[in-house]
Amino acid sequence: MATAAQWIDGARLRTLPMAIAPVMIGSAAAAELGGFHLGRAVLALIVALALQVGVNYANDYSDGIRGTDDVRVGPLRLTGSGAAPAATVKAAAFACFGVACLAGLALVAWAGTWWMIAVGVLAVVAAWYYTGGKKPYGYLGLGEVFVFIFFGLVAVLGTTYTQALELSGPAWAGAVGCGLLSTALLMANNVRDIPTDRETGKMTLAVRLGDTAARWSYVVMVAVAVLLPLLFTGEHPWLWLVLLAGAVAVRPSLTMLHATERRDLIPVLKLTGILGLVYAVLFSVGLLL
Repeated sequence: MATAAQWIDGARLRTLPMAIAPVMIGSAAAAELGGFHLGRAVLALIVALALQVGVNYANDYSDGIRGTDDVRVGPLRLTGSGAAPAATVKAAAFACFGVACLAGLALVAWAGTWWMIAVGVLAVVAAWYYTGGKKPYGYLGLGEVFVFIFFGLVAVLGTTYTQALELSGPAWAGAVGCGLLSTALLMANNVRDIPTDRETGKMTLAVRLGDTAARWSYVVMVAVAVLLPLLFTGEHPWLWLVLLAGAVAVRPSLTMLHATERRDLIPVLKLTGILGLVYAVLFSVGLLL
């Protein structure tokens, strides 16, 4: 049986900042609209964290039973390494999805936005079929599209709307920025795995683009995310603070462009997670000052 430490490794905590960041920005946008609600913000955070951990366990299970993780450069995978039975990892994933569903139901009930139940259902379905099912879309190069939508647009705008019951231009900018950073994190992960993914038929966007173009796409996504909020500096001058996130982006961007060993790309995941949190803090402070 897997140890507690191995289960924590399997949850991939370094990806969790990308679940926290959109809730932070969405809540700041709600506050700017005069509608911040602490209780609903906490529920949105539970939904985001539970979905992120659920996705990580679901990917661990699905890739493990397909043999995609038999030869792996990155962090421990519970199923692929044999540390935990596949059925147990699958159950952990669905337990996380269950927590997300319960928190999501409480959130939409509190906000009175019942139509968003459909959005929540789509989010859970997308989380499972990223690598699950007979034709996982993550194996077709569409993973980045869904990450952008659900961990960017849906996460930020859903957080804002369930509190303020309206949206704003900065909320949309933050949603796109968060989506791009989450997509960049996934791209960094997939660039690292290009050789093994290609061998096992996992045609991620990184595999389809090729090594050089995939690395540059990371840099472009990060740059656009940092620069986009500047469109609203006329109304919110303190959003210039977001440019400071560019300093945090330098190291992972250079590593992405110049690392020759796949193992050297592993720290980029952690650094991108830190970048996401710094970006969210600067964006939120800039919006509220």
